[in-house]
Amino acid sequence: MASKSAAGAAGAKRKASSGEKSASDSRTKKAKTVSTKKHAPKIEEDVAASDSENDVSSDSGDGGAKIASIPSRSKNVQETGDVPARSTAVKSAQDSQSSKEAHAKQKALANERKAAKPLADEVQRTKKLWEKLRRKSHVPKEERQQLVDELYSIITGKVKDFVLKHDAVRAVQTAIKYSTPAQRKQIAKELQGTYAQLAESRYAKFLIGKLLIQNDDEIRDLITPEFYGRVRKLINHSEASWILDDVYRGVATKEQKANLLREWYGPEFALFRQSGDAEVTADLADILANEPSKRAIVMKYLIDMINGLIQKKLTGFTMLHDAMLQYFLNLKAESEELKEFLEIVKQDENGDLLKNMAFTKSGARLVCLLLAYGSAKDRKQILKTFKDTFQLMCGDDNAHMILLAAYDLLDDTVLCAKSIFPEILGKNEEKDVENIIFLANEVNARITIRYLFEGQSKSLFPSSRAADLEILSEIHEIRKSTSKKDPEIRRKELVAAMSPQLLAAVAASPKELVSTSFGCQFATEVLLSAVGDKTAALEAVASTAGGDPTAAAGEDVYPPPPTHISLTPHGGKMFKSLLAGGRFDKEAGSIKRVDPPLNFADILYPVIKENVLQWAIGPSSFTVLGLLEAADFSSKKELLKTLRSHKKELEKAAGEGVAVVKAKEEAAPTKGKGKGKQGQGNPKSSRNPGSKLLLEKLGA
Repeated sequence: MASKSAAGAAGAKRKASSGEKSASDSRTKKAKTVSTKKHAPKIEEDVAASDSENDVSSDSGDGGAKIASIPSRSKNVQETGDVPARSTAVKSAQDSQSSKEAHAKQKALANERKAAKPLADEVQRTKKLWEKLRRKSHVPKEERQQLVDELYSIITGKVKDFVLKHDAVRAVQTAIKYSTPAQRKQIAKELQGTYAQLAESRYAKFLIGKLLIQNDDEIRDLITPEFYGRVRKLINHSEASWILDDVYRGVATKEQKANLLREWYGPEFALFRQSGDAEVTADLADILANEPSKRAIVMKYLIDMINGLIQKKLTGFTMLHDAMLQYFLNLKAESEELKEFLEIVKQDENGDLLKNMAFTKSGARLVCLLLAYGSAKDRKQILKTFKDTFQLMCGDDNAHMILLAAYDLLDDTVLCAKSIFPEILGKNEEKDVENIIFLANEVNARITIRYLFEGQSKSLFPSSRAADLEILSEIHEIRKSTSKKDPEIRRKELVAAMSPQLLAAVAASPKELVSTSFGCQFATEVLLSAVGDKTAALEAVASTAGGDPTAAAGEDVYPPPPTHISLTPHGGKMFKSLLAGGRFDKEAGSIKRVDPPLNFADILYPVIKENVLQWAIGPSSFTVLGLLEAADFSSKKELLKTLRSHKKELEKAAGEGVAVVKAKEEAAPTKGKGKGKQGQGNPKSSRNPGSKLLLEKLGA
């Protein structure tokens, strides 16, 4: 303290004039002549003063009635040799006492301030109730209901006052969590007119989410319209933007979404709602078709809003991606506007914009279109942005389409293969198989590795994926003018690059793959269409058919043994396809065999030879039929001889169903009248059609 005061005094002296120095010196000398006893109480009072009050300026005023500086007085005391020990002890004792007293006074003052605030007692009580309710496992159900009822008795009629307090709003959220539908609607109606304000609050915005998460249409229709006319303000607000986008993406109806998105097109769309019985649309093409004179104004307003959010790094909003897609779809091909838009997207430093776009429906479609319209350099740059994200994109409902677009659009297949395949299939040999098994069985990821083998087959793109096929059709039309390489050549080059890792995975882990339906489909397509030596993979798949299919039947063990592959429908289909050696060609009306042929019959038969009868009369009887029909099967005569020796078993399997059902119908009593065919079996359901066809083969 003394050193600081001395430094302060020295600084003050450097700034002071010569006249001020002499005056200061005279006061100092005068102070030395004063008796220390007379001023001893004053020393004790001044010890607690801050150093900022002990500068030269404090000397002016009452002519030395107040002590100028504690450090200077301490120095004088030391010079006279009087009172230093006593004043130090008093100082430490008073410091300790004054610190406790000051803390107590501060605490008392804080409590007085809290008590003076509106609803102070109610807020304090709700906080205590919340402390109990949040510990769900420690509160019995009956007690919890009592606490909730008490909480509602406090907040009812005062919700607006509670929700803007950061500590009280948590209690309201807890009340909503344990509320009845009627109580939730009561709170929602009480807050009507304030939702835009709540969305801007750091804490109250979560209350909106609590109300909407219950999927109540009435509450949704109370909240969503309050954002009308405020979209531009809210989407740029650091807190409100996220809740607005959550409402838009998660709960808003089609009409509400259209009303919110239309506000991106200009102030007039925010001020005036579409009237009449006509369906509200946010399709910018339809709007501009009705009013073409507004195109320049609307497009300028829209790109300004888009660019503003991109510059602020607020690029994760679904609403933003929808607006960007609408803007892009209304640009003319090869126009300057399109080039400028592409530059805006590419100039995002960290690539966050493209990565966020990949995981929304509109964003993924827009990225596919950017790849389609972009130059080779643009495609390379966009693909580079996703380098560390490809594996995550594989399993996403929307992002996987970007990988398919890259397969179909990049002429540089070497770049495409080096950029994508190591990321999704794996770079480490030990984990490659694990990654590929995941890709083969995941509902979205399987498309990214089977698309090059199967194309737009129904097994990959059922009716539920019609949107995927629309995007593929769109980019295929565009690539006619933007890509140079023949699509079939591009596909074959990518298949050749992917094949070694896939064949190695099938050979290394066949049991894990064939244990699922998707895994069997994957193994079938790889073995039919991959490029390279398939011997090891074919032998591995055939090895999964070993063993007696009936060995595990009736065994009561835990964990239960895995079902034999011959008893699964997907296993039988896989073997049937591999034995046929190709896919069915609708135009030709026959199987189109792959080249070189698989010769799978000679690989499979030695494995199932000992149990071929169980295969012939079991669920996979068509596998045995496939052996007999295989053109390259060398043991056909031996198999026929075996089957003829067990003709009775085959006849029983082919016709057993009728006798069994009749016997059950005669033995079982009728379960009431007027129930139609309930309880009756279908004689045809128990027949084995494969066994029947095998009998026909034996008779031929």
